[in-house]
Amino acid sequence: MENMLLLDTSVGSLNKGDDIIMKCVRYQLAEITKSSYLLTLPTHVSPFHWYQVARRSNRVKIYSEAKYKFVGGSNLLTMDMLTHFPQWNINIFNYGPLKGSILVGVGAGKGNKVNTYTKILYRKVLSQEYYHSVRDERTKKILSEMGFKSINTGCATMWSLTPEFCKEIPVHKSESVIFTLTHHAKDIKSDQLLIDTLNKNYKNVYFWVQDSDDLVYLRNLKHTENIQIVPPTIDDYETILNTDIDYIGTRLHGGIFAMRQKKRSIIIGIDERAHGMNETYNLNIIDRKDLDNLDVMINSEIKTEVQVDFNAVNKWFDQFRTKSHVQN
Repeated sequence: MENMLLLDTSVGSLNKGDDIIMKCVRYQLAEITKSSYLLTLPTHVSPFHWYQVARRSNRVKIYSEAKYKFVGGSNLLTMDMLTHFPQWNINIFNYGPLKGSILVGVGAGKGNKVNTYTKILYRKVLSQEYYHSVRDERTKKILSEMGFKSINTGCATMWSLTPEFCKEIPVHKSESVIFTLTHHAKDIKSDQLLIDTLNKNYKNVYFWVQDSDDLVYLRNLKHTENIQIVPPTIDDYETILNTDIDYIGTRLHGGIFAMRQKKRSIIIGIDERAHGMNETYNLNIIDRKDLDNLDVMINSEIKTEVQVDFNAVNKWFDQFRTKSHVQN
């Protein structure tokens, strides 16, 4: 049995959105990995100390020789790998066992210029042989400038949202809603308007804690007495999504995951990531500065017509299905 390796971006993460991404990555990669022994290592936490790599232990050798090494999603790439806490916590001394890693729906953090050390490290650890799967055109451009081949497949969380699937998502509001907030992008006035609008339009209002500090933020807002808290696990979130309920909130992957459960979803755009993905993939997004119009949107007919380029997704998969490389 062949070994394959999955680098897990949810281990050590403070955001349950990374759990959503990894759940979807595992699901999508199953056709490639199902007949292999799948190993896992973290990305946020350093997987090896330099002396473990230098000693070349049997365990390190097993990881090094994995047939494929997939890196799962999120804003993994950074412009400066010398930062105090990079999303991918590797360095020039311990990257060795991960050499040849292949990105799966990965995005890049802020900035446009990759520094010299970071370029050297990426060129050593990322595969030069296979096409990488990236989340957006900006990330594709960054990789191209470093000499890597990539395909813009979008995030793996969206790969199940086919036109046929989207037709099964309700177009009219439910009696219940689950919402999210983002503590590191506070806007008291707008978020209070969100809560008041949800209380007005829904019989039952639930709040999912995607990040622990989101709950702290919620408690600083008014009119939350009747809001029911859903614990911060994917299982609890999925359980509530299996009821008759809508999703409305600022958490992008919380909304995409709700759509995967065939739930009518309105994502509140709070940054360029959400707006950029909406322009490409046609998500049902309302800008936070336009929340005065949320009441009308809730009570309107909303069709879910996500536009994923499945030809691009299949093109990326084909290099593993056929064991031949994607052609330009």
